[in-house]
Amino acid sequence: MTDLLYSDVEEDLRASVRDLFADKADAASLLARIESEEPYDLKLWRTVAGELGLAGLHVPEELGGQGASTRELAVVAEELGRSLAPVPFFGSAVLATSALLGCDTSADAVSGLLRRLATGETIGALAVPLATWPGSAFPTAVSATDGVLNGQIGLVADASVADVLVVAAQTPEGPALYAVDDFTTAEATSLDLTRRLADVTISGASGTLLASGEQAAAALNHALTVGAGLLASEQLGVAQWCLDETVAYVKQRYQFGRPVGSFQALKHRLADLYLELVTARASARYAADMLAGGDDDVPVAVALAQSTCGGVAVHAAEEAIQLHGGIGMTWEHPAHLYLKRAKSDEIALGTPGRHRAALAGLVNLPPA
Repeated sequence: MTDLLYSDVEEDLRASVRDLFADKADAASLLARIESEEPYDLKLWRTVAGELGLAGLHVPEELGGQGASTRELAVVAEELGRSLAPVPFFGSAVLATSALLGCDTSADAVSGLLRRLATGETIGALAVPLATWPGSAFPTAVSATDGVLNGQIGLVADASVADVLVVAAQTPEGPALYAVDDFTTAEATSLDLTRRLADVTISGASGTLLASGEQAAAALNHALTVGAGLLASEQLGVAQWCLDETVAYVKQRYQFGRPVGSFQALKHRLADLYLELVTARASARYAADMLAGGDDDVPVAVALAQSTCGGVAVHAAEEAIQLHGGIGMTWEHPAHLYLKRAKSDEIALGTPGRHRAALAGLVNLPPA
């Protein structure tokens, strides 16, 4: 039976992660970092990956991980959404690691790289455009012949700080996944200033084969599915921060001698947003639980979560900016970062409209 509630272990994990981000990734340091030459906080990442072991949270213990599940990973994703901590968690611990877990983990090449990613020794990224959605065709931007790869991939999340890429390539025999550490990146202009995108060029690089044929296609789709499911939890975290901060602000902002939060019109808007958030939480938790159990209902759960959470996160961020009044429009307030993350996440790994179309097919809903 599906359990949408958080366990005591998950709440303890949340408390640890939230305390760390409150100390090391507060709003002031976040705003300062996005204007610096080092937008990622790799020192914080070493703490997250190495000391807390979050980079390998859902990796089996025999492969250097913590042996937890995507439920725990979803809790971390929520807290990353709340804090927007500038670390390559999504690209490395979610997408790249999930792709490797979809391969044959008994192979030395796969298990060795998994171990390095799980311990935080290496930062990885999945070399597909961030807008790629589960169920899409296998990418053709990179070709591989005799283990030598050539091609360009645009808008890859966290690639600018990655040590190794998991690359989807077309070979004369069909699709394949390779590990590549010889590549160049050019940072793209990203709407989201806390998760950078980069254009990747691979020219005559030798790759290590991780999977081929149907297994490669299945591993890539597994990574995209897990990523989309956990992205819903991140979107939930973004929406929760926006609601919490807005409620706190309207309680202490006075107009006409009374808190603006006492006006009925604002109460109704925030109540409506709370109801949206409750629905989003249920769908995100359902997706995380289905992914943890490897249930047959995973595609439905992920499509449902992405159909719901993307729009809720954007609405929450828009309300936060508007209800904060003038200060919400300033660069000095972090609200704009949450709107940018919400809008970027709405496009990442498939738009809500695309997931709704997929969901209709999965539940045999006839087109209008």
